[in-house]
Amino acid sequence: MDVKNKFLPFILPIIILIVWYLITEQLHLIPYYVLPSPVDVLSAAYKIIINGSLLKNTVDTLIKVFLGIGLASLIAIPLGIVLGWSRTLERFCSLIISILRPVPPIAWIPFAILWFGIGLSSAVFVIFLGCVFTVLVYTIDGVRRTDKVLVESAQTLGASDWDVLTKVIWPSSIPYIVSGLKVGVSIGLMCTISSEMIASTSGLGYMILTASQLFDPGTTVIGILVIGVIGIAFDFVFRRIQERIFW
Repeated sequence: MDVKNKFLPFILPIIILIVWYLITEQLHLIPYYVLPSPVDVLSAAYKIIINGSLLKNTVDTLIKVFLGIGLASLIAIPLGIVLGWSRTLERFCSLIISILRPVPPIAWIPFAILWFGIGLSSAVFVIFLGCVFTVLVYTIDGVRRTDKVLVESAQTLGASDWDVLTKVIWPSSIPYIVSGLKVGVSIGLMCTISSEMIASTSGLGYMILTASQLFDPGTTVIGILVIGVIGIAFDFVFRRIQERIFW
């Protein structure tokens, strides 16, 4: 990658930052409570970094994301392999999966609060529901896309069903599973922020909601930017994993 292409993605954010600074800090075209200036945002960032609230809420959000996606993976990956392998079981479960999969995870928040109360468990439950069907569908698709010639060759050579699953289907499905996890983490992060605004007393979502209620738009913007940075970090990690798998 040459220097031009390397710095190309940064041009538009820099332009936006300059325009943002001009219309808020210099020209005062937009009042603070509508959109704070970059200077105000930096001031708010300094305060919440010094008092430790930014780090605490960021860690709380990441813990919820990892717990939710981890639980979803533990259930969705083995189940997806089994359903992808067995057409009978897939038909048996297809109706309930088709009913539950389109339901927005946020719609489960009232039940999450009733069942688990306000806090970590409710948020993890909502994140789990947001991730599990995505990972499940990708895993089933990965199993189905396994080259039939490889499966038949292994069976011809006397491989058991377990050997076929673990030595043929599982390696072939990994790229699809990783793609499912990549999408699932993005959905999980969105579900985390939404659930924190309603059913939690900590995390970036809670911080954003509280800041907006206290007319502190600088902290609100910081929360949004941190969420974006977390998303970029997750995307970078999964892109690296995919590069290692495919190359």
